[in-house]
Amino acid sequence: MGMATLINLPPFPYHPSFSARINGRDLSKFRCSIAGKSTVSPSKSTSGEISTTYSVNCVIVGAGISGLSIAHALTTKHGDLAGDLIVTEAKDRVGGNITTVERDGYLWEEGPNSFQPSDPMLSLAVDSGLKDDLVLGDPNAPRFVLWDGKLRPVPSKPTDLPFFDLMSFPGKIRAGFGAIGIRPPLPGHEESVEDFVRRNLGDEVFERLIEPFCSGVYAGDPAKLSMKAAFGKVWNLEKTGGSIIGGTFKAIQERNKNPKPPRDPRLPKPKGQTVGSFRKGLAMLPNAISARLGSKVKISWKLSSIKKWDSRGYILTYDTPEGFISVQTKSVVMTVPSYVASSLLLPLSNVASDALSKFYYPPVAAVTVSYPKEAIRKECLIDGELKGFGQLHPRSQGVETLGTLYSSSLFPNRAPPGRVLLLNYIGGAMNAGIVSKNESNLVETVDRDLRKMLINPNAKDPLVLAVRLWPQAIPQFLIGHLDLLEAAKAALRDGGFEGIFLGGNYVSGVALGRCVEGAYESAAEVSNYMAKCMYK
Repeated sequence: MGMATLINLPPFPYHPSFSARINGRDLSKFRCSIAGKSTVSPSKSTSGEISTTYSVNCVIVGAGISGLSIAHALTTKHGDLAGDLIVTEAKDRVGGNITTVERDGYLWEEGPNSFQPSDPMLSLAVDSGLKDDLVLGDPNAPRFVLWDGKLRPVPSKPTDLPFFDLMSFPGKIRAGFGAIGIRPPLPGHEESVEDFVRRNLGDEVFERLIEPFCSGVYAGDPAKLSMKAAFGKVWNLEKTGGSIIGGTFKAIQERNKNPKPPRDPRLPKPKGQTVGSFRKGLAMLPNAISARLGSKVKISWKLSSIKKWDSRGYILTYDTPEGFISVQTKSVVMTVPSYVASSLLLPLSNVASDALSKFYYPPVAAVTVSYPKEAIRKECLIDGELKGFGQLHPRSQGVETLGTLYSSSLFPNRAPPGRVLLLNYIGGAMNAGIVSKNESNLVETVDRDLRKMLINPNAKDPLVLAVRLWPQAIPQFLIGHLDLLEAAKAALRDGGFEGIFLGGNYVSGVALGRCVEGAYESAAEVSNYMAKCMYK
């Protein structure tokens, strides 16, 4: 489970002496923060003196993983055309959605927890000097889904399918027939994730696997998520091959006909299906990229306005610690959340701004707690240890927490000896009411849920390390998402605003790896645009 990309926003200050009580119990070392909504700073009077003027080929707005990765790709793969750039960030640090905290022998994440070690992701890590800091989870570690009061392992390979008890025998037969194409035909409209899965694979696959998976990745409602937008690769299998299995065979044939270029020999070779991080957490990656970009990264630069600069490009005005700064540029890449981009682009295009304002970001809270090892139920231990990636909870199972990651089992040195570190997510599109709960309520809910299946009911109180509430967390790829995105891009293009590019997780996908892959694609678009500008 990779609980998708969360937008990192400024927390309230942490007071080490803060304590909370749940059901009358004291919870010490409680770190709480609420991420306020990202907003565009009000523009100060444009008559204010401009202290500095920059002139560059490209401005990347936002120094999260998307913005930094675009800058990395432009400077290393397209340096001749677009290496003259800056990356601007309104906050006082880089990393955006990535939030790693280390304290008292614990190391935890309050945004994304890990990534799929795809070749683009590994290339970025190696290029950033982090090859020796990579850590990968055990590919044989199980993943669990709560069903009928029991944590049941999810099949990790085809040979597991006949034996796992998460689904009934009739449910498995229904899924098999559907996968080979014995199922209702494609409808004439855009399907939700729920409709697609129920039609192709049956009710049990949806209710026991896909519904909790959607909660884990998007914190979303599968009845509203678009299959084409949220899980396009799987959606395309049926379209191209007539069925999921048919599309898989066709994709394999296409790969054999058009083999990929030789793999970069510098990249490590992950074994099996696993996830990755770094020795000191995910924050090592944006920090390493930023260090290599050096003075190209500008923090605490708050973008006040974007104006068209005749046919030469754009003028961006920033409020910075050094005063107002004007930047002249041929291209702009917006990697901020869609609602922030909507506000910034309103003076240029009402249509683009309106489309970008319609994407929905539900609230999610990340609750990080630790228990002594003896608090884990014996039936949940493997060889005397808590092993596995984590667990997901279908909404039908009477548990409010979306899922739990076994942070101290996933990667080394995440917790002191004798302790278990658990990262829990709660909220999402189907539970937006968490914004009205205080930190103690959230901790109490998580602790109560865990005692139903993982923690002994009579175990000691958890050590609460952090509660982080993100009021606008993960962009939802709802039905119509791709149409809205295309409408925004078309409005900029048709309105004469070529050179403004949209990027970030609402464009590429919410997983950390997809943000990196999307960044490489964005960098190629910018490079192609700059090449055209040279020959005009």
